[in-house]
Amino acid sequence: MLIVVALGGNALLKRGEAMTAETQRANVNKAAAALAELIKEGHQIVITHGNGPQVGLLALQGAAYRPAGADPLDVLGAETEGMIGYMIEQELENAINHQKPVATLLTQVVVDLADPAFQKPTKFVGPVYEKAEAERRAAAANWSIAQDGDKWRRVVPSPAPLEIPDLSVLKILLRNDVIVICAGGGGIPVVRRRDGSLVGVEAVIDKDAASALLAEQIDADALLLLTDVDAVYRDFGTPQAQRVSALSVDDLDHISLPAGSMLPKAKAAARFAGTGKIAAIGRLEDASSILRGSAGTRIG
Repeated sequence: MLIVVALGGNALLKRGEAMTAETQRANVNKAAAALAELIKEGHQIVITHGNGPQVGLLALQGAAYRPAGADPLDVLGAETEGMIGYMIEQELENAINHQKPVATLLTQVVVDLADPAFQKPTKFVGPVYEKAEAERRAAAANWSIAQDGDKWRRVVPSPAPLEIPDLSVLKILLRNDVIVICAGGGGIPVVRRRDGSLVGVEAVIDKDAASALLAEQIDADALLLLTDVDAVYRDFGTPQAQRVSALSVDDLDHISLPAGSMLPKAKAAARFAGTGKIAAIGRLEDASSILRGSAGTRIG
């Protein structure tokens, strides 16, 4: 099977962990072990990943040290794609004993400046704060903020991904049996000018939405959205929480899911499931079992 595997931000950094290279590498090492199982089972995989904490930290550093010339979000997205891709690439090569080539592709993704998301930021980036601290930082830096669990974080525009201009390069790599890491953090957000040229834009694309688009455009057989939760739950976070092993696309209209975490995954899975392929959500270490249908939540 050709599988798009979307790694949640927890693959690199779990909530509350220090954002150090050592911590991220240790988490990537665990992710690589799960990915190596899929490869050893004979599957061809394309890997995407989140970058919210990392891009947010770079933005904070830029604002602190170069307030008048801080890099825009598209540039920060490219920087984190390279950094995270490097870690996944190296750890995965080690996990499969260098038996297959692995490559990281910096991936541009076209969005539309008329997308309503530019008027209503919703995508979490950066560290979590107590409410008072988040409000102080928002006032100082002209941020938008929103509640994330029991904490607060910065939110930025998250327009819908429309096109992957680098698709031809990706397909060349796949034809040559290269394991590709791409569309990290949802890809680098760009818009098309009237003359057809591309230019970066201030946004962060949802990684799961970009992964679904990618899976469609490379005609993947399956899309696995992997996180630190073992499945989709009804009434998540309450004493009445119930694990759901399967959901139809219609069921998603009747289940309440956390808007900042599970809901984008469910929407992305539903989009790809509409093509008649496998779409599932679950825990990273259960990847092989999720593919077989014995773990996680299958959507379709």
